[in-house]
Amino acid sequence: MGSFTAKRVQALIKDGAPGRYSDGNGLYLMIPKRGAPYWMHRYTLAGKRRELTLDKCKDLSLADARLKAAETQKAIRNGVDPVEERKRKEQVAINTVKELFSDWYQDLEKRLKHPNIPKRIFEKEVGPSIGHLTPDSVTPMDVRTIIRKVADSGRPAIANDTLMYLKQLFNHAVKLGLLTYNPAAAFNVNDAGGIEKSRDRALTIGELHQVFQIFRDNRESFSRDNYLACALLLVLGVRKTELTEAQWSEFDMKARQWELSGERSKTGTGIVIPLPPQAVAWLEELKIRACGSPYVFPSRRAGKRPHMGRDTLNRAIAKLFGKEPGRKQQPEHRMGDIAEFTVHDLRRTCRSLLASVGVPGHVAERCLNHKLKGIEGIYDRYDYFDERKEAISKVADLLGPAINGYPD
Repeated sequence: MGSFTAKRVQALIKDGAPGRYSDGNGLYLMIPKRGAPYWMHRYTLAGKRRELTLDKCKDLSLADARLKAAETQKAIRNGVDPVEERKRKEQVAINTVKELFSDWYQDLEKRLKHPNIPKRIFEKEVGPSIGHLTPDSVTPMDVRTIIRKVADSGRPAIANDTLMYLKQLFNHAVKLGLLTYNPAAAFNVNDAGGIEKSRDRALTIGELHQVFQIFRDNRESFSRDNYLACALLLVLGVRKTELTEAQWSEFDMKARQWELSGERSKTGTGIVIPLPPQAVAWLEELKIRACGSPYVFPSRRAGKRPHMGRDTLNRAIAKLFGKEPGRKQQPEHRMGDIAEFTVHDLRRTCRSLLASVGVPGHVAERCLNHKLKGIEGIYDRYDYFDERKEAISKVADLLGPAINGYPD
């Protein structure tokens, strides 16, 4: 039996003098300077002194505190550390696929440069279907339904990415002991979007004259923002999101240059991009159209995203080709005899045009912010700014007539 009585405990608490008061057998009444009094059990395990908070005095009587202390001592004699056991029990419980993704996402944030990509795919393609289910109730049929739905919407690459992330997500569940098998394991790309062929589509000058005329003729569906975004992508050769998520603070219009930071560049390396007069004029128009937004291409719809969406340009172009995912009735094909192309093909077209105006390969590669390969990439740190400025100006002069055919 300990040295305390219930009256003694109440007297100490009423007195309120901060301190640690022993009842014996490792049980202590703790009266802190601030906060409520509580019971604490001290013990030694493997030569280390540990302290385990039992509960607040108002919620745990002296008799119950002694009982808990005795249970703790019994666990210690059996080789269990009560502090570590409590930590293990307090770990976040994973009851749903959504909670499983949240746990996995903590790992992704540490090792991926763009963890927002799998997050976006989960929230858009996976979460609505199975996010509320327990991980062990997800079946291969559920997986097949998800990837077929994405593939049937005309997005084969996203279907493949969705399958890849589903496999990784449920592998995480297997690692945690939540599952004994991965419901996505048996599927491959043939069940999703198919083997993706490397593209080599580049538009000719003749095609570009036609394309921009079609853009102008369909301005009710192909907005001026979309038009100028395509123009800038062709002339500057940057990646889609590097442009569509750009902020005005990155641009120095007087110096005619755009400072793209390493945080926003896919390569992780920043670059200063020279702006030819044509690009400056398009940007000045966009500045007016932005109506005070910090973004060059502000979102025209109310929502979470402050800038143009990742799919906006591709969807707008696809619509002119008579394709609109998610709609039963497809729009009219308005592109005539032009072979299909995507936004990324505009970047490839820029590279082709750079070659056509005689720009050396290493300068053209730097224009596209590609890292130079091999020994040249290691030793040649020169940024070729003047050469890139001249190269981009040549492309802008070549494309100017096609793009600036827009009537006043």
